[in-house]
Amino acid sequence: MDMMRRAALLLVLHAVSACSQPANQPLGDSGDSEGLAATPVIRPLSTIIDSLRIDARSIGFKVHKAQRRFEVLSRGRVLKSYPCVLGEAPVGDKLHQGDRRTPEGTFTFRSKRMHAQWHKFIWVDYPNAESWRRFNERKTQGLIPRGKDIGGEIGIHGVPDGMDHWVDSGADWTWGCIALKNADVDEIYPLIIPERTMMEVVP
Repeated sequence: MDMMRRAALLLVLHAVSACSQPANQPLGDSGDSEGLAATPVIRPLSTIIDSLRIDARSIGFKVHKAQRRFEVLSRGRVLKSYPCVLGEAPVGDKLHQGDRRTPEGTFTFRSKRMHAQWHKFIWVDYPNAESWRRFNERKTQGLIPRGKDIGGEIGIHGVPDGMDHWVDSGADWTWGCIALKNADVDEIYPLIIPERTMMEVVP
């Protein structure tokens, strides 16, 4: 009987031990070894890319406007995501210059550079051919006031030094650009190949 009780106890201990193992972590997160109270550790994007042996040329981005999330992807797999904020009028596609909306669609990038005020500026290829098609169609439908231009100078950029809370707050304040915290801009900046890297912006 003692042997049966001992075997049952060993089975219970094994089950408890198995349940205490950490669940699969999202890419970019890893728990420490302190047990159930472990705090996730966010891994640098470059470490994720190196550990998975990902070709940097396969990297692309997806912006979910409603969630204010900026995702880094490789062949459809989300590697890491960051909080972002948008234009002051975040709902809907950009219609014309001055409407303070962030354009939707699929874009590449024209160039990237350091910026005295916004840390870094990555120039989005807006307006592109699809942007012009939508603009002209909406003008024909009377959705855009006469004399309005399509606009431009849309980019991804950071914030003034020490002002990361402008992104953490979740309040939209740009004129149509996508703003990230400076450390997050620094992570994606080396991966962007002008005229090649793709970004999709969805509602």
